[in-house]
Amino acid sequence: MYKTLNISFYVLLFLFACSSDGPADSNNNSDDGPEVIVPSNLILDISIVGQNNSNPNGDGSGTITCTATATDAINYEFRFGGGVTEQSADGNIEYSYNTVGTNSYTVYVYAYSSTGHYISAFHTFDLLVHGEEAEATWSEEFNYNGAVNSNIWTHEIGNGDWGWGNGESQYYTSSLNNVRVEDGLLKITAKREDIAGFEYSSARIITRDKFEFQYGRVDIKAKLPTGAGTWPALWLLGANFNEVGWPTCGEIDIMEHWGHDPTVIAGSIHTPMSHGDTWTHGYTTVNDYDQEFHIYSIDWNENRVQFFVDDVLYYSYSPSPQDLNSWPFDQEMFFILNIAMGGSWFDIDPAFSESTMEVDYIRIYQ
Repeated sequence: MYKTLNISFYVLLFLFACSSDGPADSNNNSDDGPEVIVPSNLILDISIVGQNNSNPNGDGSGTITCTATATDAINYEFRFGGGVTEQSADGNIEYSYNTVGTNSYTVYVYAYSSTGHYISAFHTFDLLVHGEEAEATWSEEFNYNGAVNSNIWTHEIGNGDWGWGNGESQYYTSSLNNVRVEDGLLKITAKREDIAGFEYSSARIITRDKFEFQYGRVDIKAKLPTGAGTWPALWLLGANFNEVGWPTCGEIDIMEHWGHDPTVIAGSIHTPMSHGDTWTHGYTTVNDYDQEFHIYSIDWNENRVQFFVDDVLYYSYSPSPQDLNSWPFDQEMFFILNIAMGGSWFDIDPAFSESTMEVDYIRIYQ
């Protein structure tokens, strides 16, 4: 998919004229000098291949198409940086960058007339370039149907003897009505229904004691539920949770979302130093969170945790000093996927009936 960008540009005019009688007016030719033709009305359009709302910096191919038009121009020179130039008689050209990652680039175009005079324009943009497809060291692709894989996942049932920390209103079940795998997707559904003394049912699945890991890039491709009161999360908890408790075990919220503030996505860190209403967090905006799948990611190593949506970095946690209070992340962690309903600090829409979070895959690269 191609999307044309609106641009702003500056124009540099270099006019050269001379006569035997001395300097000529730059806007007029001398009687015996050559005619000066200066291009005008230069427009530069840059399209990023694969750009859409889900991929604002393109599809990762690194390819752009450039279109330049100008009155009285017979040739266009495009400059892509690093000394790379390309010529085009019709003002159309395609170019691909190959530096992996999301980087900022500036393209310049010079429009030349038949007398060698020119005007120029430029545009700066961010562009995503994928490297060679890495092979995940572990993944859950959900390429089956029915109940979740019991070799990977455990259902946590109930509301938690301790209220799960936030006075939530749901009762977690293992019912296929609340959690199932279908058409290659994990589907967790929160529903309004009376169950075990609660008004809502939902699901919470974990990998504790079945799959735990330390360090790496984690990608989770998901589409989120909607409705005020929904509280979906894709997160990690320290594998020593049962021994030391929370927050000593550490928590990394890869993605956290609240239905009452629907376009905001949070990535958060909970440690003995900062937990509960933690101040170690970052936010970004995803407008079509419930309509399109997005990739929610962290990159975790021995020094820092970075948070991404669709490969765009929006928060990095790297404490100094790094000690037990600020960094409980030098151990294995396990996954938790759930939709909570309500809590001690926000209400549920009285009209809510049900909504589903869909997860396409979880992949780890180490």
